[in-house]
Amino acid sequence: MSQTHSPTNTIVTDKFVTLLSDAEVSQIEAEILLLPDRRSAAIDALKIVQEHRGWVSDESLVAVATLLNMSSEELDGIATFYNLIYRKPVGEKVVLFCDSVSCWLMGGDDVCKRVQATLGVAYGETTADGKYTLLPVTCLGDCDHAPAMMVGDELHHDLTPESVEEILK
Repeated sequence: MSQTHSPTNTIVTDKFVTLLSDAEVSQIEAEILLLPDRRSAAIDALKIVQEHRGWVSDESLVAVATLLNMSSEELDGIATFYNLIYRKPVGEKVVLFCDSVSCWLMGGDDVCKRVQATLGVAYGETTADGKYTLLPVTCLGDCDHAPAMMVGDELHHDLTPESVEEILK
């Protein structure tokens, strides 16, 4: 499959045209140089696209797959395996609420209900103002301080229903 980079920031292949910015392509190519082969950069490439766009659309995924010389189905399998690659649009900040047994045993269910009530959304939904998306996560690795959640890049633990409201202000 031939591909060229045109001045309009598109990757052109024999069968389709998809959009990746020059910055995305440059960053992905830089990652590829550090790895044994192009396909090894799959997760890093998805993270780069997500950093630029906020999520990885079907079109972006196909473009990345093409750039890495792999099938879009293969790359989608990788993307959907990792819960930090977002395949749908998300809010400015993603709230990852730990739904592990440890968090549940420490009152996580009541805390999660307060998170949902405070944000006015259920799991998988984004607030009307586009500020937050609430997602469950299997484990945040903070079991000794359960219940826990991440808001953006910040980990919060030893949560109570009352502390949630302060965190989400």
